[in-house]
Amino acid sequence: MFERCTSLFWRSFSHWIGGMGVLVFILAILPMKGGSVMNLMKAESPGPSVSKFVPRVRGTAKILYQIYIVMTIVLILSLLISGMTLFESLTLSFGAAGTGGFSILNSGCATYTAAQQWILTIGMILFGVNFNFYYLILCRKFKAAALSQEVRAYFLIILVAVAAITVDIYGTYPSLGETVRHAAFQVGSIITTTGYATTDFNLWPEFSKTILLLLMFIGACAGSTGGGIKVSRVLILLKTVKKELMSIVHPRSVKQIHFDKRPVEHEVLRSINVFLAVYMTIFAFSLLLVSIDEFSLETNFSAVATTFNNIGPGMDKVGPMGNFSEYSPLSKIVLTFDMLAGRLELFPMLILFSPSTWRKRG
Repeated sequence: MFERCTSLFWRSFSHWIGGMGVLVFILAILPMKGGSVMNLMKAESPGPSVSKFVPRVRGTAKILYQIYIVMTIVLILSLLISGMTLFESLTLSFGAAGTGGFSILNSGCATYTAAQQWILTIGMILFGVNFNFYYLILCRKFKAAALSQEVRAYFLIILVAVAAITVDIYGTYPSLGETVRHAAFQVGSIITTTGYATTDFNLWPEFSKTILLLLMFIGACAGSTGGGIKVSRVLILLKTVKKELMSIVHPRSVKQIHFDKRPVEHEVLRSINVFLAVYMTIFAFSLLLVSIDEFSLETNFSAVATTFNNIGPGMDKVGPMGNFSEYSPLSKIVLTFDMLAGRLELFPMLILFSPSTWRKRG
């Protein structure tokens, strides 16, 4: 029993360390020099760009972890007050904070009370917010924080998704309150790429499952512990499409894309376009390879989506009550690669397979 608890605790703790990033953790505790420090920060921090809160990168890493630790402690205490045991509070909080939620029970989070599920829902959603938002609040720059397009879009997506799913699954559960709770928990879990579940959403109508599938790709905010493409990338992509459409209608007009009232640099736009191109290429090849196992398209598509975006449960055979055990060794290798590549924002993982990386330099 002790060994089982130890392994479960270590697994959850590894979620927590990996949530903010092992490299960011190293930057926070070890002195490092040189321009490679910022490259490490970029490699480990999710999103299209990395901004420094303070001039020194190490100082930025420390601020990130201070916010991260305080939020984790608040979540642990909240679960303890709700009646959860210390072990459960720690492990579930680590998973929610790092948005890598392997539950310690086979039933996931279904057996916990309504209050505990709501606490986890709020916790997961808050850890999916860009940590720059919290830093602005700490600095009492409330206006700047409120103007964050990404954070506003993030919460709007969640509200719309919860409302749509609630309407769609209404009548599935005994009361409206329970319906909203399950909808909110699953939406919060999927968009933040945590992976906890309170119910088998495989049994939900296709409309609700499609919403969850789309949320897998959107993901959380940049600069958060969540995975996925990131809300900021999606917003900038939509702004780019709008700009191109306007250019067709008004060929002589010169428009620049702005994000949070600041012009988006060409380098950022280029990196987003390249990221999406690589993302779709890897996704397509992964889907092609796992389809050799002859499972349904729903199973294979969601399996690649959930691993590539670092979520956990998918649909059909890999749903919240299923697993990946039936996949062949080849498919498991592909899906493992997807998990690592998705967590590291694709490029650091791909660099490992570049011949120039290993070529000796004279």
